[in-house]
Amino acid sequence: MLQTFDERNRDLIVNVAGNLVHRDQAGVSPFDSAVQGGDAVWEGLRLYDGRIFALEEHLERLEHSAKALAFDSVPTRDELVEQIRRTLAANSMTDGVHIRLTLTRGVKITSGMDPRLNQSGPTLIVLAEHKAPVYSKRGLSLITSSVRRFPPDCMDPKIHHNNLIQSIMAKVEANAAGADDALMLDRNGFVAETNATHLFIVERGTAENGARRGSDGAFEPVVRTPRTVACPEGVTRRTVIELCDELGIVREVTDLSLTEFYRADECFCTGTMGELAPVTTIDGRRIGRSDGGAGDVPGPVTARLSAAFTAHVAKSGTRVV
Repeated sequence: MLQTFDERNRDLIVNVAGNLVHRDQAGVSPFDSAVQGGDAVWEGLRLYDGRIFALEEHLERLEHSAKALAFDSVPTRDELVEQIRRTLAANSMTDGVHIRLTLTRGVKITSGMDPRLNQSGPTLIVLAEHKAPVYSKRGLSLITSSVRRFPPDCMDPKIHHNNLIQSIMAKVEANAAGADDALMLDRNGFVAETNATHLFIVERGTAENGARRGSDGAFEPVVRTPRTVACPEGVTRRTVIELCDELGIVREVTDLSLTEFYRADECFCTGTMGELAPVTTIDGRRIGRSDGGAGDVPGPVTARLSAAFTAHVAKSGTRVV
C-alpha cells in the first residue's frame, strides 16, 4: 500500500501564506510553529468534479481545533476557500484531487515553545495533489500496534493537530510486520482506529444487538463502529453512519474489543484519503471466513455502503472550480 509518485504532480504549485510557488521552491520558516513543535492543525479534503466533499464540515473542524489550541486568529471560511480556489486554479485541477490544508500558529520572533512568541499571525498552507483514493479495494491487512491512542485527559483526539508521532510509530510497526496499516487501541484495550482511518465492522444480526428481521424472517446484519473517545470525529465516518440510517441498516456506536473485530463478518475503514476500503485480515486472522478462504472482497454490506458513498459524493459538496 505504499503510495507512488504521480508524474502529474511533478510541477505542482503550492500555496504557502498566500504565495503560489513551485513545489521545489515552496518552504516554511524554521521559526514556524509547525517546524518547532508540530504546533498546527490540518484537514484532508477531496475534490470531485469541481466540488469539495463536506467542505463546511472540514473547515468547521479546522476552526474548532485551532480554537482548542488557543490560536490568536483563524482565517475566515471565505478566506480559506479563496486560497483553495487559487491553488486549484494555478494547477488547473478539477477532479481526482486530494487537498492537504494546514494552519500553523505562525512564525515566532525567536525559537521557543511559548505561543506569545508568535506575533505575526497563522501560516496557511494549501497542498493540492492529483491523487486517487489510496487504499486497495482488494482488502487491507492490519496488525495491532503497541502504541495506544491518547484519551481526552492526555490529549483530546478531537483536536486535529499536526503532531502525528503516535500514528507514525504505529505505521512503523505495520511496515515492519508487512501489513498495510496498524490498528490502534485505547488505554482500556478497546479498538480506537487505525493509524490513519476509522474502522467499522459488520456482524450477524441478533435480537441482542437490535437487528431488524428481513422479509424472510432472518435477522439483517448490523454495522458497528468504535466511539470517538480516543480517535478524531471523522467526517467520512459520520457520513457512513448517516448512510446506514438512510439505507435502513442498523448501526451502533460503542466500545469494541479486538475479539469482536476478529470474529466480524466484514470490516472496513473510512477516511478522506481512501474513502471506504475493506479489511480482510487483522493480526493474521481472516475476517469473515474461519476456513482461511478469500471470502467476498468487499463483503455485501461494505459494497453497498461503498456504492452509496460514491453516489452521495457525486451529488453533494461545495463547488470551488
